[in-house]
Amino acid sequence: MAESDNMNSDRDWETFVDGPITPKPAPWETKATIYIIPFWTSGQTAKHLPPKSYSPLEGASAFASKEFGVPVGGMSTVQLLRYTDTPAGPYDELILNPGYFEHPVETDNGKKATKKSLRITRIYVSQKQTCWNGRTLWNIPKHLARFEWTDSPDGSTRVKVFPHDTHTPYDATEAKPSDTPFFQCTIKSMSYIPSFPMTSSLFKYMGIDTSLVQPPLPQGETELGELPGTERWAKLAGFVQYAPKASLAWADMSQKGEDGKAPDEYDNFFPGLSRWNVAVKLLGGGASFPAAETWETPKGAL
Repeated sequence: MAESDNMNSDRDWETFVDGPITPKPAPWETKATIYIIPFWTSGQTAKHLPPKSYSPLEGASAFASKEFGVPVGGMSTVQLLRYTDTPAGPYDELILNPGYFEHPVETDNGKKATKKSLRITRIYVSQKQTCWNGRTLWNIPKHLARFEWTDSPDGSTRVKVFPHDTHTPYDATEAKPSDTPFFQCTIKSMSYIPSFPMTSSLFKYMGIDTSLVQPPLPQGETELGELPGTERWAKLAGFVQYAPKASLAWADMSQKGEDGKAPDEYDNFFPGLSRWNVAVKLLGGGASFPAAETWETPKGAL
């Protein structure tokens, strides 16, 4: 029986989440509400990804170096997830995937080659258990943040994300959330459009490879110890997001605050996103995460 089946109350989960960090090996089966906001990263944008593409820790490391991957753009997503059941407990998550990266691989005969894969470059979660496990299991560069969700009478949902790593100047201990949101968004379902079942496994039949290939991560020096580093590359293939009931929605990506100003030059968060974007909302489903395939850094990559 999975540990999540043994948790009988919110208090049980709260005790676990607040306790010592506990390894939770893959595979993971999860339940979640998922909001996917697709967009396109142009080749020109990919050549000069905004600094906000990476957290400060990863942005100053080999993780963001051209030796570990050249951004080429293409299919990209911002994702918001509200996990209600995972091996690491409930948590919220914000994902930025700015498209494909050409990265080094080593062939069977020891020669250096390149492949093209999707990559998560920046991601925030609301608790330390999933932060540590996500970094350790799959090289997912998770950092902590506070999530603020507001449901309105008109049926819309607004979220603001306050990371621990966006203070100015940067606080390497990442001890507390910022007072200023790094990201905000309002999502409202489209009217008169019926829901439909959805699974991301359909992409493989369209010839689209959704595997993530993640470089090794740097280690952060925090009090909670939630930012372990890794030494091997990791490939997450065969992961699936699914829901028996999916629907289309509008995502308002304006980052302007009450003063009418955005925190940086990107009024709609990231190049390729407009003020209003079509989003997909997945209800009553979740995501499956298999164990990663790992390998040493190819010779000559650094």
